[in-house]
Amino acid sequence: MTTTTMTAQVRTGGKFLFTVLAIASGLLLCVQSRINGALGAKLGDAIAASTISFGVGLAAMILLALLVPAVRSSVRQVPRALAQGRFPRWYLVAGAVGALIVFSQAAAVPLIGVALFTVCLVTGQSIGSMFMDRVGFGGAMPRKINALRLLGVVLTIIGVIWAVSPRGADAQLSTLLLPMALSAAVGMLMGFQGAANGVQAAAYGSATAATLVNFAVGFVVLMLVMIVRLPAGVELNPLASTWWHYIGGLLGCLFVGITAMVVKRLGVLVTSLAAVGGQLVGSLLLDAFFPAPGSVITTATVMGTLLTLLAVGLASVSRARNAKDVHPPKLSCVKRIARRVLAVYPPFSSATYAGIHELTALGKGLGR
Repeated sequence: MTTTTMTAQVRTGGKFLFTVLAIASGLLLCVQSRINGALGAKLGDAIAASTISFGVGLAAMILLALLVPAVRSSVRQVPRALAQGRFPRWYLVAGAVGALIVFSQAAAVPLIGVALFTVCLVTGQSIGSMFMDRVGFGGAMPRKINALRLLGVVLTIIGVIWAVSPRGADAQLSTLLLPMALSAAVGMLMGFQGAANGVQAAAYGSATAATLVNFAVGFVVLMLVMIVRLPAGVELNPLASTWWHYIGGLLGCLFVGITAMVVKRLGVLVTSLAAVGGQLVGSLLLDAFFPAPGSVITTATVMGTLLTLLAVGLASVSRARNAKDVHPPKLSCVKRIARRVLAVYPPFSSATYAGIHELTALGKGLGR
């Protein structure tokens, strides 16, 4: 077996592992949506539930940094990276986007359920992620949105709608428009959040440090909102007595950390699509083992999940093809064009083509 073959196998295995991690992050996000939605309904206040969730996540990250030397060392790189301007400071807004995600979970899920929330979130994710990949956000190479990638996004949306259609058919659309619009808008911002956290992880040298910064920024934003609301009075129901109401922040830590780690390897679009597959699998598992009132698993749910996973595969194949064209051999392209032009004008072909061949060889030598 040649070295080239072994390297290709390692790259393929690595891509598969990162895809599995992206799917797992989507599963975590689905479970987090259910938990934060339940906490918001219990407290009767979505912002308070979001603040508690972020506070738990931030406390967990600080504790991890205190106990693990490697994490503590990576966190020390945060002030240095900010001082040296390794990335635009407005990328820190990704933490505020994280707070908005948790708020949308706490506010929208009790009104429209996890099913419709997932539909709207995924629709926004698909659009936002395509835009992030197209413009090459965060220094990444811009990626073309070809027909295969577009088909993957369309199939993802169709698959999610198909999967949740049995549970959303009886809802009154007029009462759902606002929470659905909020969920879709948040989904569009998730592409930016993943890309910005990926850039920060590279600057800090650790996805864990990027996760801690994300939760710190989000918690500060939510606390400021809570302080602004104090003069008007904030009435809360009694705190939930069950422990699982408070683990949404821990799941959020895992989601942000995994996303920051894999987005540089898979790209924003494929990471988001894989996460969508995880969300659907999570919905199936939740409805099977921890069903909410009125939730059922139907053939449409299973088939929609399979269709969405197919869409993830299509997007992955498309990305692999596009990766070959990221750095096109420009001199070779010029050479091929010259061949076609000189075929039309044969009197110049001999001397001119020889000159182009020499320039090509010179360019390759300089490139080394």
